[in-house]
Formats: sequence, C-alpha cells, structure tokens
Amino acid sequence: MYFHSLRVQRVDMDDPLPADAELPFIVLLYPVLRELERTMETTFTSLAKLDYPRSRYRVVAIPNANDTETIASLQRLTRAFPFVEILEVPPTVDPRWDVVWNAWDANPKVYWWHRGKRAGVKDLPPKKTRQLIYALYQVAATHRDKTNLVIDYIDADSCPPADHFKAAAIGLQKFDVLQARNIAGNLNASLAAAFHAFDHMTWDGAKYGHLSDPKQPYWVLGKGLFFKVDDLIALGGFHPWIAIEDPEVGERFWKNGKTLGIIDNSLIEEVPETFGEGITQRKRWVAGFFQSLGTPLKEMDFTFGERLRAWTNFLPCMSLWVNTLGIPLGVWAAWRFFTGDNYLPLWLVVLSVFNIIAFTIMIVGLYMRTWTRTGLVLERTIDRIGYMLMVNPVFLMIWWFIWIIPLTMGFFMYLTDGGQAWQRTEKIDANNALVRSKLDQYGVLRHHH
Repeated sequence: MYFHSLRVQRVDMDDPLPADAELPFIVLLYPVLRELERTMETTFTSLAKLDYPRSRYRVVAIPNANDTETIASLQRLTRAFPFVEILEVPPTVDPRWDVVWNAWDANPKVYWWHRGKRAGVKDLPPKKTRQLIYALYQVAATHRDKTNLVIDYIDADSCPPADHFKAAAIGLQKFDVLQARNIAGNLNASLAAAFHAFDHMTWDGAKYGHLSDPKQPYWVLGKGLFFKVDDLIALGGFHPWIAIEDPEVGERFWKNGKTLGIIDNSLIEEVPETFGEGITQRKRWVAGFFQSLGTPLKEMDFTFGERLRAWTNFLPCMSLWVNTLGIPLGVWAAWRFFTGDNYLPLWLVVLSVFNIIAFTIMIVGLYMRTWTRTGLVLERTIDRIGYMLMVNPVFLMIWWFIWIIPLTMGFFMYLTDGGQAWQRTEKIDANNALVRSKLDQYGVLRHHH
C-alpha cells in the first residue's frame, strides 16, 4: 500500500529529442566474465539495431585481462560487429589504475576507501563492479572534452530495445538517473524459469517504478540504466565491496539529490532455468541488499526516517514467504468465525479478512499486469495462457516459501562478509530465437547481413 501511494516518474517518449548537437554522448559498458560466445552475439545483434546517431555512442566490452577465452570470443565477434570495442581490465597493481586511486584519494564521498576495515585496500575483488570502476574512470579520462557524457551498462544477456538510447536522450533532459524495466524472454522454458521471471514481473514490472518518487530512496536494477559521468565520478563511482553494486549506488545518488526516471520500454534478458541457479542468483541479491542497508546508510548520513524508507525497498522480497503461512491461516480464521466457531478475538478475525482482501487485490493486479507484459515476449495467446497457468496462486505460494532458502543463505553471506567473488549466473543464450525473430520483423538482420 505504501509503494502504491508513491508516484511513478516516467520518461515520456512523446517529449522531443534534444537537437543533434546536444544529444548526450553515451558509452555503453558491457562487463563480461567467461561468457558463451553465442550469448554475446545475441546481445550484439540486438545492439546493432539501436536507433541513435552512430557518432554519438560507443559500445565497450570490458572483460578481465586474464579472461583470455572471452577476449578471444569478443575479437571474433568484432569482425561481424565492428561497433564493439574491447577494453581489457588489468589487475589492480597495474599503473593504469592510478587514475582511480588518485580520484578516490581526493574524494571524501568514497567512504569505503577512507574509512572502515578495507580503507585504502587496492586488491578489489575481480568481479563486475571492479570492471565497471576501471572502465568508468578510463572513459572519463578519454572524454574530458565532452560535457554531456553518459554511462549505460547492461549484462551479458541483456537485449535493449531499439529506442533505448533515444529514451535516455529524452529522459536526461528531466531526470539525473534513468532505469529501464526488464523482462525475461525465456519465461516458458521451465517451471523454475516461470517463477524466476515472475519475480521480475512483480518487482521490475510493478513495484519498482514507485521508487522514482523523489521522497523514496531508490535502487537501480544493475542493467539498462543511465548515469551522467560527472555525477557518478563526483560520488566516487561504484562500491567494490558489496555483492551487487546496484542498491548502494542508487541510495548514494538519492541522498545527493539525483532524481530517477523510469523507461517503460523493457530490456529482454534471460532468467535461470533451474532452481539451483535461481537460488544462487537470489542469495547474492539478498547479501547485497543486507550489505547496502547497513553501514553504507550510516556513512551516507541517512536519517532514521530515511533508513526506514530505504529498508522498505527490501521488505517485499524479505516477506514473500509470509504469504505462504499467513493467507491459509487467515482463510481458516475467517472461516471458523463465519461458521460460528468464534473463539478467536474479533480483532484477529478483522485483520485476517483485511489481509485476505488486500492479498486478493494485490494478486489480481499482479496477474493483470503480468498478462499484459507477457505480450512483450510471447506472440501466441496459447503460450501466454500456459505461462499464467504455471504461475497460478498455489504454485506461487510454494515458490514464495522456497524464497526462505536464498534469504537465509544471503543473510549468512552478509554475516560472513561474503559475495566478494563474482558468483555469476550461467547464461545459456536462451533468447537467441526470440531476439532474432523480433529484429527480423523490422528487417534489421537482413540489413545487417
């Protein structure tokens, strides 16, 4: 109820684009680690259709320098996709990292560098965040002459829509930070994939947009987002010691007065098709949520009220399993009352009835929104119906109860300072056929070949 009381600040695609000379110069960063070549090819196929002046953007893949297999794949792919550049991320002992250390030395907002048990530690964990930090400062140094410089980054499997950069050019005239929604393209691949995709339906597709209300501390989603480079440099870039970078950097932007706008047109991504992979992914998220809601909020001088509001971002995820117990108990309590066996206190019965009604309204709204969003990736009505049957309320209750596992594992990772290694989610190029089908509708592939 609290989330739905917050306004959604959307990018209006009917607003005019800035003049050509004032279009932001966008550098899309593509962090990869031991990725399948065909997964990256699918993403590059999608990027080839971006509807934006070629002179106003770069696409920069950022593998670790010791990830020779991925680098070899990228070098082969650049023959077919010459717009892709490769920036290898060296070990942190390399002198090319000095631009980062010097900037952090001079910036008091980089609290993890100046205070705490890892103050001044340069041996950053070799994961996505480290790649983004290095690339950010290298890009800023390379483009010192550009005043309208913007960073975007995506995951290995992310396939942005053709108007992704146009949405940024429009939205950045009004907002400081932009976040595109995400949707899974392989949502019908398995029962596990259906549940994992529904997590995005409920969060990315429904509740998340309300975080753009200026009074609510926000997170970003870790892909399909845009920052002004000067703003990000001023705040010290990304925090390298948190399992996932997106909640903390969003909180830092919000605390420093940077507004968030939502891009409704969604990136297509893939979700894990097994429960084991999904739990591995979600425990990492949970660890990052706990980490970003502890010491960082104190270091950023969040007030008590602001910290409470920041914690509400985690509450929907943290309380998923409660529905599995609470709703059946509520139905039982109400039924016993209405059959005359009213040994329960009246206030408890009223609470039960309220919860049942609230849950019914919530789930109906979620299903209506989910049905609409399935149309973004499923063309046949029978496939959309099949997906809705897999995420029926009974199955959802079971899945939400299973969430206890990644919540517990993630909390243990938080207590033991885990998440420093990149526990990557294996990408299997699940959306190849979908992306190529959508592109072929517009003749993009025919033109490309």
